[in-house]
Amino acid sequence: MTTPMKIDFVSDISCPWCAIGLHALERALDEVAGEISAELHFQPFELNPQMPAEGQDIDEHIAQKYGSTPEQMAQSREMIRRRGEEVGFVFGQRNRIYNTFDAHRLLHWAEQEGHQRELEHALFEAYFTRGENPGDHGVLLTAAEAVGLDRSRAAAILVSNEYGQEVRERERFYLDAGIHSVPSVIINDRHLIQGGQPAQVFAQALRQIAAGL
Repeated sequence: MTTPMKIDFVSDISCPWCAIGLHALERALDEVAGEISAELHFQPFELNPQMPAEGQDIDEHIAQKYGSTPEQMAQSREMIRRRGEEVGFVFGQRNRIYNTFDAHRLLHWAEQEGHQRELEHALFEAYFTRGENPGDHGVLLTAAEAVGLDRSRAAAILVSNEYGQEVRERERFYLDAGIHSVPSVIINDRHLIQGGQPAQVFAQALRQIAAGL
C-alpha cells in the first residue's frame, strides 16, 4: 500500500537549482514509487520580478545582485553543470536572464489542462539547455504546443492579462509563508525541503515523512 503525498514545488524558470532540484526529486520519486505516490504541483516564484522584457546580461546581473567575481561565476557555472549532469539535465550556454511572469501565467493554465509538469520541463530546457528567452511569446508557444497544449489558447492567454492575478496571489502566499529562496519543496503543506538537494536526500526525507503519517 502506497502513501499518498501532495508536493508543492515552488520554483522559477530562471533558477538553475530549480531545474536540478526537479530532476533530483523525480529520481527520488522513482526510487520510492512502490512506497509513496505523489501529486506534484508547481507554484510560482520570481527571482527577478522587476526584470524588463529585454532581460539583462547574466554576468552583469549576478555581479550586481551577489557581488560575484568572474572567477566565482565560472566556478558556480561548472558546479551547476556537474550537478545537472548527475541528474541527467544538460546546461548549455545562456547569456541573459529574463522576466518569467508570462511563463508562470502559462504554467498556471497548464496545471488546469494536466500538462504543468511537462511544460515546466520544456521551459527549463528552452532556457538552460538552448539559451532561449522564456519571456518570449514565441518560445512559450512552441513549448506549450510541444507538450500537447492548444497553441491558439496559449496565445490568447499571453496577449491578455489572464491568470495574472492568480499568479500574483500564489506568489504572495508563498512569500508571506516565509519562502524567499527556491526551489522550495513543500510536502503535505507542512514539511519544507529547500534547495536543489541530491536525489537520495529527497528520497530519505520522503520516507521519513511517510513513516510519520
